[in-house]
Amino acid sequence: MPSSWRPSLARLLPANPARYDGPLLSFWVAIAWLVVITVRSCIHLLAPDGGAQSIATIDVTGIAGGSNIVAIFGQWGAIQLLLALLLWALLLRWRGTVPLVLLVFTLEPVVRGLAGHLKPVTTMGTAPGAEINWLVLPVMAFFLYLSLCPKRS
Repeated sequence: MPSSWRPSLARLLPANPARYDGPLLSFWVAIAWLVVITVRSCIHLLAPDGGAQSIATIDVTGIAGGSNIVAIFGQWGAIQLLLALLLWALLLRWRGTVPLVLLVFTLEPVVRGLAGHLKPVTTMGTAPGAEINWLVLPVMAFFLYLSLCPKRS
């Protein structure tokens, strides 16, 4: 746990990115969430329907453009996987970037939610991403805050 609950924004871009001196719990939460993100990206990339119908409940059968939706989901998975690999490199090689990675995890559901609001998708049910989107936000925000506080010596 932190020695002080006063966060320092300077920790987002630390002078020594190899050294992380925040609470280890934030580091392990970032690792756990990155495992979820990596699995999610592989599903979008490798699943026959990209997860569009089987997970996101988007009807892609018998509609014009259904194969395009599947293709876009696959491409989205490829981009997600590249981002996940970059975040793995940051977390494992430069642990001082834990707060920066947690900031990305905090902003991602907000930006995805905004995109979904601006360009809504019609689904047959509620996709898991839509269900957990707003649960992830406060959790990641808390661990971001925690990571910005110095840990006890």
